[in-house]
Amino acid sequence: MNETLEFLVRHGAIVLFAAVFVEEMGVPLPAAPWLLAAGALAGAGKMNWLVALSAAAIGSSLADLIWFYLGRHYGNRVLGLLCRISLEPDSCVRRTQNMFTRYGMKGLVAAKFVPGLGTLAPPLAGSSGVSAPRFLFFDGLGSLLYVGCLILVGILFSHQLEQIIDALAGLGRSALGMVGGLVALYIGYKYFQRHRLLRELRMARITVDELHHKQEAGEHPLILDLRSRVELEDNPSLIRGALHMTMDELQLRQQEIPRDCDIILYCSCPNEVSSAKAALLLHRKGILRVRPLLGGIDAWRERNYPMELRAIGVTNALSAGAGSQEHHPSIQIVETTKTN
Repeated sequence: MNETLEFLVRHGAIVLFAAVFVEEMGVPLPAAPWLLAAGALAGAGKMNWLVALSAAAIGSSLADLIWFYLGRHYGNRVLGLLCRISLEPDSCVRRTQNMFTRYGMKGLVAAKFVPGLGTLAPPLAGSSGVSAPRFLFFDGLGSLLYVGCLILVGILFSHQLEQIIDALAGLGRSALGMVGGLVALYIGYKYFQRHRLLRELRMARITVDELHHKQEAGEHPLILDLRSRVELEDNPSLIRGALHMTMDELQLRQQEIPRDCDIILYCSCPNEVSSAKAALLLHRKGILRVRPLLGGIDAWRERNYPMELRAIGVTNALSAGAGSQEHHPSIQIVETTKTN
């Protein structure tokens, strides 16, 4: 048995607790190799599988409980922080919210198995007002299923995994350096993608002051709110004159968006990454007069510019033009309450 497995045998519970806890806190250090190795040792009779399962599940639940209460007390600021450090900033909050929309609290269980969502789901649940006992039940179930599945895979393939570990140990430090290098390359590539996306759209962005000035001057750009339905229900205020459309709807209905007016996109993700992605999508479809809103809806709120409360629903095509309702015969105003 190599030194890594011997170390895991001696300190199994502590190692598994720490590995899962660190991963669930958002550090990009995967716990899966440790869980698989623990399963391999359990399959070989060298580790108690129940101890391994309990330690890993407790580490996961404790980290999630911390994020839950941070989300409860700090809300969007915590989600904003996680979105900034996420390797998938475009999908960070939006995908998690969509999962909650589709599956409810069952989405908390499913999020454990989707890379990038496991850390975001607990603070989102906390900010949405879910009770702590209800959260602990579903999160605990998800934690047990997640770590249990990995340990079970390790048990089923214990012989093969032990051979792989022995082979890597035979390569010495060069194998560890190679694995570390691949992880570093992956993280670097994801951050490169992120900054390239923002750089491509940086010159096209419009500030909230510029947009407000356009509105005050009587211009009527088409403004699209790209937040998820869950987030809109939690905070139903839109920028004055905006239409709500999810990213999925935007992809399905992009042919309805007019080509002859300015299109302003905004979201709530830091660095307006979702709106930048949407802008690139529309650019590729030949819609060139599209601009992400710098700072998104949070920047608009900070300036205390006019908003509308859950006012606008799109019922038909958008291709009639931009601006007010008389410019949009296909847009129906459902209920309007202006706020300042």
